[in-house]
Amino acid sequence: PILTTQSLTKNYASGPALTQVSLSLEEGDIYGLIGQNGAGKTTLLKLITRLIHPTSGTVSLFGSSSDREWSQALTRVGAVIESPAAFPNLSAYENLRYQATLLCLPQAEQVIQETLELIDLQNAGRKPFKDFSLGMKQRLAIGLAILAKPDLLILDEPVNGLDPQGIADIRNIVIKLNQELGTTIIVSSHILGELEHTATRFGIIDGGRVLREITHEDLKMKN
Repeated sequence: PILTTQSLTKNYASGPALTQVSLSLEEGDIYGLIGQNGAGKTTLLKLITRLIHPTSGTVSLFGSSSDREWSQALTRVGAVIESPAAFPNLSAYENLRYQATLLCLPQAEQVIQETLELIDLQNAGRKPFKDFSLGMKQRLAIGLAILAKPDLLILDEPVNGLDPQGIADIRNIVIKLNQELGTTIIVSSHILGELEHTATRFGIIDGGRVLREITHEDLKMKN
């Protein structure tokens, strides 16, 4: 597995947000993390990416066995957690160009153009991010996350608030990244029916606990 968590727990003064979560993610998976709002999905994704620190338990990412190795492993991860973010007055191209400069990407211009086509923003022109639709903002956020071609992509509720076309656009990007580029993906959602179209495995989370993990085949048999 490229990701494992063991007894991962996060407590706040108001109470537990995540309790004894153990799961695994195999290379090539599209892992659907399913749960209602407040179930602990975002907390789990923030713990995996070290945006917050666990109260107890462990995370192993690409075989990491120490904090230093975990930090190094995060260079192979792209993530969009909570709201899509970019410079409001810059265009899609300009935002990607800035990110490419920060990452010192080789062949940056080619990578940017390929990314714009993948997220279907190649015709966005000079329109600034602040004037984008929610679907466009979400697609650019994904573009920024995949610019360095990560081995693992983490998407937190990427279709939340989108219209049917926006949902279809994100679904197509997820499938293309997985099937054509071999990207392993974690996608969280509160809509099981949506992730049925893309996920190969599912983790059902409720009240800060992962109740069970099932495969797509198991889900089809239950239906």
